[in-house]
Order: sequence, then structure tokens, then C-alpha cells
Amino acid sequence: MSATAELAPIARDEHLAGEVLRHLDAQIASARSLLGVVLEQGAAIRERDVQAVVRLAGILRGEMGRRQLLEEDRGRLLGVSGERLGVPAESVTLQALRSLMSAAEGELANARSAELKGLLHELQREHSTNRAVMQIELGFLDHLMGLLALDGVSGYDPRGSSTAITKARPHGAMHILDLHA
Repeated sequence: MSATAELAPIARDEHLAGEVLRHLDAQIASARSLLGVVLEQGAAIRERDVQAVVRLAGILRGEMGRRQLLEEDRGRLLGVSGERLGVPAESVTLQALRSLMSAAEGELANARSAELKGLLHELQREHSTNRAVMQIELGFLDHLMGLLALDGVSGYDPRGSSTAITKARPHGAMHILDLHA
């Protein structure tokens, strides 16, 4: 076959198309659920509600376990699609998948894929924001603990040993605002 010859059209696969659309729906539902938890956790972080932050971290861990199952299913679908299309699973694109679908199913797949990408982008942004706010809160707490520790011992290192996490102030002085540069 010459490089310019066209490949024979691939017949539609209604079963696979349905599986792909159902999978996209499951991915969207999972991403929405995760986003809801991340948004709730962000509010809890800002309210300094430690119990809620910890509880929501546990919920996030469970949701991530469910996402792992979705990723395994995604890998399976890509493998089946790749076989059907005659390409390796890692080369399967949405555009290629559309060749196995009716025009209406292809449009649905495009719309769902776009929605999923938007949700995942928002999820990543909110999670990054939560991490940054949490770092600020922990830094502030570390600073306060350092101010209150007259002997210079104010925390525990990752191994659980008590260590100085701030340098001792000269003459035991406590400063609320240290304006020296």
C-alpha cells in the first residue's frame, strides 16, 4: 500500500462507543465529586476547622482510590479501542475514537471530554490553592510557636523528636512584629 493510499473506513462499534460515553460520564461524576470535596476543604482550611480538614482529607483519599479504578478502566478501553483501530493504546485519540462512533455520539464524546478537561483544570487549580493556603497557615502557626518557645524548642521533626524549629531570640525577647530586615 502506498503512503498516499487511504485506509478502508472503520466500521462503527456501538458497544464500544457506549462504553466510552459511559466512562466519560463516570469520569465527570468523579471529577465533580472531587471538586466538591476540594472546595469544601478549602473553606475548612480558611475557617481553620482542623477536624473538617482532616475528615475531608480522608474523603479525598477514598475518592482517589475510586479514580484509580476509573483509570484502570480507561486503560482497558484504550487497549480495546487501539485494537479496533489498529494502533497502540497510547496512540488512541478522541478524534480516532470518533471514527468508531456515529456523528451524534462523536459530538457527545467531544462535549463530555471538554467538560472533563475543564473540571480537572478547576480541580487542579483549587487543590493548588488549598495547598498554598495550608502552607501559609502552617507557616504562621510555626511562627507563633517560635514566639512562644522561650527555650527555643517548639516542635517536632518528621521523626517525632523535639527540635528547635526557630532560632532563639536574644535575651528571651518576644516580638510580635519583627520589622528588622
